[in-house]
Amino acid sequence: MEATAFSNSFSSPLTSHSTVYRRTLDRGLLAPSSAFSQRTNSLPRISVANPRSRVLSVSSKNRSNLITRCSANGAENEDTAMPIEKRYAAFPTVMDINQIREILPHRFPFLLVDRVIEYNPGVSAVAIKNVTINDNFFPGHFPERPIMPGVLMIEAMAQVGGIVMLQPEVGGSRENFFFAGIDKVRFRKPVIAGDTLVMRMNLIKLQKRFGIAKMEGKAYVGGEVVCEGEFLMATGTGE
Repeated sequence: MEATAFSNSFSSPLTSHSTVYRRTLDRGLLAPSSAFSQRTNSLPRISVANPRSRVLSVSSKNRSNLITRCSANGAENEDTAMPIEKRYAAFPTVMDINQIREILPHRFPFLLVDRVIEYNPGVSAVAIKNVTINDNFFPGHFPERPIMPGVLMIEAMAQVGGIVMLQPEVGGSRENFFFAGIDKVRFRKPVIAGDTLVMRMNLIKLQKRFGIAKMEGKAYVGGEVVCEGEFLMATGTGE
């Protein structure tokens, strides 16, 4: 008896739902068994092997995705295999230090512009200052925590403005060029030894009659603004 009951329950997985099925028939919600069997016979039969083949098709898609991911990872591995000293391009050189010295009257230890990387005549200039521990202001500012003084960042930006102003397009004179004023200056982050200070100066307004120029400047380290402000320059003809 036990074996018979076990075989009946195992061979028919829908046996547990037979009571619900009978109640549904009594309520008239389903067709009689003969009509039901005809309908079921008219339906297409599904082979048991289909789910397995479907799994195989899914696994093949996963395999293609895996191959794609592996190829992408291979490209990333090629990038990481390149030595770090070859991954990053250097700043371009529009004006080197010798050309800068021909424009600016400043000399050591107060020449704070190392290279011009972009220049639009009479409009703007972008230059860099390589901040190193060998700069003469670090022993006193500060011995235990070398930070570039904010006033020197302003001076460096003013010198970049001088590169814009002391050009034939503007009519400035190297013998009569002064830093006249600053406004709305903000220091966002400290600049330390090892940083590269990237400074952009834009000419906003020029009054040649009075020899006054208004400029806007921003300084960046790693793409983040560390200093910004408005600058007033005074120029002359050297007379």
